[in-house]
Amino acid sequence: QSASAADYLPNFRNLARTGQFDIIIGVGFLLGDALGTVAAEYPEQKFAIIDVDWITGPNIINFVFRENEMSALIGALAGMAAADAGFAATGVVLGIPIPVLYHFEAGYRFGQAWGLDKYEELTGTAVDVSMLYTYTGTFDDIALGKAASEAMLAQGAVGIYNVAGPLGTGDHEAVVEFHDNAGTVYGPPFYFGVDANQDYFGQGLHALASGMKRVDVAVYTAVQAVVEGTFTAGVTSLGLAEGGVGISKRADLDAAIEFGVAAGVVEDTQSARNTIAANWTANRASVPTWIWEAIDDLEAGILDGSIAVPTANNDDEIEAVRADYPLN
Repeated sequence: QSASAADYLPNFRNLARTGQFDIIIGVGFLLGDALGTVAAEYPEQKFAIIDVDWITGPNIINFVFRENEMSALIGALAGMAAADAGFAATGVVLGIPIPVLYHFEAGYRFGQAWGLDKYEELTGTAVDVSMLYTYTGTFDDIALGKAASEAMLAQGAVGIYNVAGPLGTGDHEAVVEFHDNAGTVYGPPFYFGVDANQDYFGQGLHALASGMKRVDVAVYTAVQAVVEGTFTAGVTSLGLAEGGVGISKRADLDAAIEFGVAAGVVEDTQSARNTIAANWTANRASVPTWIWEAIDDLEAGILDGSIAVPTANNDDEIEAVRADYPLN
């Protein structure tokens, strides 16, 4: 476990020099340079890196995700839920402004715009819903995430999409406290989880959906390639079609609950499981069925190629997406 960025290089070297491992996997964009350096030093050692597509070498598999696709689904859901419930905005709390997070923002912007157009098509009413967003510059300052969320909720955000990993704890706390102060249980404002399925947070209260980034699928694929002798260096992109990203559904909730039980954050009783499921079901029921059906339509369109979701890999590209979908 690396305590800081200074640990990345020695940790990779310590693993590689043993010669004991069939594959060494680095999880995260920030580990890319260190892994690339060590992979060059140990050419017989196989490596895989998550969230990087620029570390090349005959012994490295790069895995990237089309986070823009899953974020489009979350953006559409948030935008339509805001329009339906009379909220002025949606909220997104992001971490460090790096290409990986630009994928999330670009997809979300497109999705919210798509959702508002769909809302007008289905209801005959055009509604303006702005997008509030901030790059906090951190992935570990939970208090900063909470403060950013509180500011967005005060401006009328229908919910907060966590695109900053651990900061989601603070985002969720802000949503919970908003409901506590208002005396409400179900309905907006919502928390939108990221990466893993976080729908079980707070016993299933307030977390409407999660944009799931299946790092486990990438890791499994890397290990499988070594086991089966099919390891091939290069870049593998995982999106909706490959099961690499998605929006959370009931089966995902059940798996997340069991993960929570194993991690000790969910009580290992059927009653606790049932409570989470009941809260989740009631919360989802606060959003009309026709909105969920519209999200299914968007997902189907992305899968069949009839809907192309934009992405961004640098500052210029994300600025172009912001210009195309200003949402302000």
